[in-house]
Amino acid sequence: MVNRRTVLSTAVAGAALSASPFAAQAQSRKDTMVLGMALEPAPGLDPTTGAAAAIAEITLYNIFETLTKINGDGSVTPLLAERWEISPDLKTYTFFLRKGVKFQNGEAFNAQSVKYSFDRAGGEKSTNKDKRTFANLSTQVVDEHTVVLINKEIDPNLPFVLGQATAAIVEPKSAEGNTNKPVGTGPYKLDAWVKGSSLTLSKWDGYRNKAHAKINKVVFRFIADPAAQAAALLSGDVDAFPRIGTRVVPQFEKNPQFQVIRGASLAKTIVAMNSRRKPLDDVRVRRAILAAIDRKAFVEGAADGLGAPIGSHYAKGLPGYIDTTGINPYDPEKAKKLLAEAGIKTPLELTMTLPPPPYARQGGEVIVAQLAKVGITVKVQNVEWAQWLSNTYGGPFNYDLSIISHVEPFDLGNYAKPEYYWGYQSKAFNTLFDKIKNTGNEAERLKLLGEAQKLLATDAANGFMYQPQFPTVAKKGVKGLWKEMPIFANDLAAMSWG
Repeated sequence: MVNRRTVLSTAVAGAALSASPFAAQAQSRKDTMVLGMALEPAPGLDPTTGAAAAIAEITLYNIFETLTKINGDGSVTPLLAERWEISPDLKTYTFFLRKGVKFQNGEAFNAQSVKYSFDRAGGEKSTNKDKRTFANLSTQVVDEHTVVLINKEIDPNLPFVLGQATAAIVEPKSAEGNTNKPVGTGPYKLDAWVKGSSLTLSKWDGYRNKAHAKINKVVFRFIADPAAQAAALLSGDVDAFPRIGTRVVPQFEKNPQFQVIRGASLAKTIVAMNSRRKPLDDVRVRRAILAAIDRKAFVEGAADGLGAPIGSHYAKGLPGYIDTTGINPYDPEKAKKLLAEAGIKTPLELTMTLPPPPYARQGGEVIVAQLAKVGITVKVQNVEWAQWLSNTYGGPFNYDLSIISHVEPFDLGNYAKPEYYWGYQSKAFNTLFDKIKNTGNEAERLKLLGEAQKLLATDAANGFMYQPQFPTVAKKGVKGLWKEMPIFANDLAAMSWG
């Protein structure tokens, strides 16, 4: 069974070859590959407890597997489930599980491990970022290889959600140790992790299909600075860099030794606004901030033009998308009037907390300059990724503004969570989202999705900036890299040397 999702198609001068061990390894062994990553996973390697997309970039489909698999074109196909059936009321899913599957510690994969994984993900103590989804599921074991999921709500996107890293199937005996010693059913296992530098996965000999993975060893190198990313590619230290900093891409486009892959994503880059804090709890102030920002200038500054402006928390290419960019257009004079209506005496001083990705740091420069023109003075606080996760995304929500890309396609439900990091609360949105989750009629559901997008835009729930493209730069011989990026994943088993 396939559930398809439409996905959009969409300054370093040079470096001498290095004699580093990474370069020597990459050049001499074609059963090894070195990938670059901008961010190191934090706080660990369990995607069912940590929110960072960097965890999934390493573990999803490599160490951990899911019932379904999201492919590079956005389609959904079976993985740990051989097939599934959906009841007429769209609330009951019956999954028929693959037989003969083992976890990397030798334990058997079965319906009990699925039930344990989903009950744990939706449990009271869960820190899973999709906890609400799993809390709505009743997981029932029929037999060793059949499991039934009964959803309290209608969610046509459930097969897609069950292919994301938050739905990874974990082994009950080892689950609590997955942060540092992950145990999954995937074709790769953790070999070594040098914190702050690199992480190595090696092919797992016990995988059910020994010919599945062509690369025996994969090294992830963590390189945040775009110039250093480019230098690592040019020197041979890195073979491929998915989601590389956009600013360095042009220097590789005419270099015959490299390939540049440009594809669309379903992500949303936003200026997050903490509605828990005054005066950001006033919709007029949030609208003023949006009116002060020229989205096109922001896309140029943050992503070197690799992105399309958005007006709400929803990406073009998803079911029910509507263009809402006209609801809060660029209008600095209107921004000044809105601030005055809200009783704001300028200069209004705000802080903006920025994580390490280049789009955030570069975009921050644009925001500071544009908000200054309407009387808002922004003080920038650059923080490391772990700090952002613990203090901005996690409590105590110590920020006014931030810039971040939300990469999960179907995450509108975060606006129905009053405890979520941006603190948005709206009874109108909650009611509307409940209707979306309980409407079986597809045409009605798409209409409601459009209304939800309009409501978030009208409320200026956040500063909705752009739908990014994430370019990949790789050596010519690297095969199997995704072009489109419906989710953040590196499907290592699909990669090879050509």
